[in-house]
Amino acid sequence: MKATATNPKTNSWWRGAVVYQVYLRSFADGNADGTGDISGLRSRLPYLADLGVDAIWVGPWYASPLLDGGFDITNHREINPLYGTLADAELLIKDVHAQKMRIIVDLVPNHTSMHHPWFQEAMAAPPNHPVRDRYIFRDGHGADGSKPPTNWTSAFGGPAWERSADGQWYLHLFDVSQPDLNWHNQQVQQEFESILEFWLELGVDGFRVDVAHGLCKDRGFPDTNHGSVGSPHPQTPDHAQRPYANHPFWDRDELHEVVRRWRSIVDKYGDRILVAEAWVRPERLPLYIREDEYHHAFNMDFLESDWNASELAQNIFDSHARVATQGSTSTWVMSNHDVMRQSTRLGLPPKTDWRRWPSQPCKAPLDAVLGARRARAAALLTLSLPGSAYLYQGEELGLPEVLNLPTEMIDDPTYQLSGQMLRGRDGCRVPIPWEVSGPSLGFGRNAPWLPQPAEFAHYAVAAQTDDPQSSLSLYRQALALRKAWLNDTDTFEMLDMGKNVLAFQRGNSFVCIVNMGIAPIDVPVGKVLLTSAALINGQLPTDTAAWVISTDSAGSTSAL
Repeated sequence: MKATATNPKTNSWWRGAVVYQVYLRSFADGNADGTGDISGLRSRLPYLADLGVDAIWVGPWYASPLLDGGFDITNHREINPLYGTLADAELLIKDVHAQKMRIIVDLVPNHTSMHHPWFQEAMAAPPNHPVRDRYIFRDGHGADGSKPPTNWTSAFGGPAWERSADGQWYLHLFDVSQPDLNWHNQQVQQEFESILEFWLELGVDGFRVDVAHGLCKDRGFPDTNHGSVGSPHPQTPDHAQRPYANHPFWDRDELHEVVRRWRSIVDKYGDRILVAEAWVRPERLPLYIREDEYHHAFNMDFLESDWNASELAQNIFDSHARVATQGSTSTWVMSNHDVMRQSTRLGLPPKTDWRRWPSQPCKAPLDAVLGARRARAAALLTLSLPGSAYLYQGEELGLPEVLNLPTEMIDDPTYQLSGQMLRGRDGCRVPIPWEVSGPSLGFGRNAPWLPQPAEFAHYAVAAQTDDPQSSLSLYRQALALRKAWLNDTDTFEMLDMGKNVLAFQRGNSFVCIVNMGIAPIDVPVGKVLLTSAALINGQLPTDTAAWVISTDSAGSTSAL
């Protein structure tokens, strides 16, 4: 089966870019206060350029009380003092461009911090005052209004409504400190259009839009059908379920008009991009990447797939075919700041609920060695697929999830809001190691804001740089080979090489093979460019991937 994506802007940088996500708080500490910052990131830009990525994505670095990792924002035009200043941000943008890379920043439009001046003004105003219309305030049910307006639940656990002192309720689909904005309000729309222009004028190359499937809510405020809905946020127990049709607050059709206005602004600045974090049903995702909307949308189904050849092959083909209908390319991701690191996730038994797993008293067994092996194979799979790929900091080092953070140091609000049922996302947010020793393994000169386990020393950049078998070396080689062999084609063809083998061809001869079975398999005749583990007697071992320039025509197209 063969597929192709087409677009008149065939040379646009974003179509096949490899983007490196920086969780700024945990990347590099430049001023020795234990928190990552802009100066630390600037000092490590040569490392990222040497790694071979095309762009970096910096998560929320805005003014914030950090009650939810910076996604609770008080001012989109100011930098959090912990991270630096606006002048530092401008220098970073220039430095990134000087390194021949691009920079994407976060836009968080679904909500603000409860400490945002707008919300403070709203809370000080009487019920039904116009300033409250920037948010979503409603009267409660019951004779005294003491019951929430709807049965909606927060993505972090508990009710999605909080009652104010005057008796009205405000909506927060995430933490109680993050009131949802009313996207039917003209002031809200104009404010975010101005925010886009502000950062585009400073030179950023695009925006990753948080909770892109949120924004508009059904103004009739109906209750949800709990039997068939799970919030499409990575921390909810029912996350695997995508929102049903005409859901009252996820994936509303009205939000696309907002995105079209954003796109018209972004297009005025040349080859800049909008990337959607949209947790929606696969068949709905193409609606977000229409020609006048987002350029890209993350493929979350790829991330959530089990280590299974047929499941992944079907996911890959379907995703590619869907985005091709809109002239876009797929956006592949195996990890990010919200999910368990893949070197741990892939070591769990099939169908394990890895979001709940760390908090379960009787856990399914973790095979860390298997997870690390599969993560290396997954890296070659991800980086050989047509479209763009997003890497999460530390992924290139093979970092595992940190599972034993002291409970008193857990920062993620999910922990408390879920009744301590979910440990949250801090395990993938621990500061990354640069050196094999020191109080923070080279992250900074003092202890970091989250403790690093002793084993992180083995994963440090310094420990891996000169080791040709290391995870870091594998990523560097893969990124260099990707540029050499895969930048000139969006075409790919699924190959049938056996039930437990995922294989496809790019262009005329490039073949990626991933052996997910229990026995070694033969490699097509040709030049082996790279493998995630050594061949054994010329065969590809289990849980191993290979890139081959093939001269073997024995593979036939699959009938997926």
